[in-house]
Amino acid sequence: MYTPHQFDESRLPVLHEAIRRTRLATLVTMTRDGLVATHLPLLLDPDRGPNGTLTGHVARANFQWRDSVPDADALVIFLGPEAYISPSWYATKRETGKVVPTWNYIAVHAYGRAEFFDDAERLRAIVTRLTDAHEAASATPWRVTDAPPRYIDLELKAIVGVEVPIRHLDGKWKLNQNRQAADRHGVIDALEARDENTDAGVAQAMREVEAKLERDRTP
Repeated sequence: MYTPHQFDESRLPVLHEAIRRTRLATLVTMTRDGLVATHLPLLLDPDRGPNGTLTGHVARANFQWRDSVPDADALVIFLGPEAYISPSWYATKRETGKVVPTWNYIAVHAYGRAEFFDDAERLRAIVTRLTDAHEAASATPWRVTDAPPRYIDLELKAIVGVEVPIRHLDGKWKLNQNRQAADRHGVIDALEARDENTDAGVAQAMREVEAKLERDRTP
C-alpha cells in the first residue's frame, strides 16, 4: 500500500482497534486462475502470534478455499471510515485557490498465509464468537443455540473456516496531516455539518489526529 510518511500508522494497538471496528473485511488470495476476493467478517485474536491472528469462514461453494496457492501470502483489507473532501472547505481555498479535491480514509492491510479448515467444532466456535460479537448491541441478541442443533450442524457443513496468522500489518490514516491546521479544522467542521455515510467517523479520526499532533508539539 502506497503510504507517504505523514499518513503512516504502525502502532499495533491502534491497528488492532481499527481492525476490530471494521465490520466487513476483504480477503484476497492468489489462485491458479488469478486473484480472488471474498468479503467477510473476521475475528481478531490479538495475542495469537506477534501481530495477532484473523479467523472467519467462507461458503464451501466458494472455490477460493480450494484453489488458493498455499505458499503465497493472503492480503486482508480493512477499510475504515472514508469521505470525499471538497477543496472549498480549506482556508487555503480562500487564501490562494491552490487546492484540489481529495479523499480521506483509514485503511489497514494484513498479510499472512491463509489456512482453510472444516473441523466442525472449530467452525462452531468461530460462528458462535462472530454471532456473539455482532449481536452484542441488540436488546434481544440471537444466539447460535436458539436454532435447532440439527439445523446448525447442517449449516456448518456448508462453510469452511479460514485462519490468517498476521505476518505483517500496514496502516494508512490519510486525514489531511499534510495540510495546515486551518485546513484540517475546516474539513472537520464541514464533515460534522454534512454528516453523510461515514463522515462522522472521519471527523472523529481527524480530531484524534489533531490531539496527537498537539501532544507531539508539546515539549
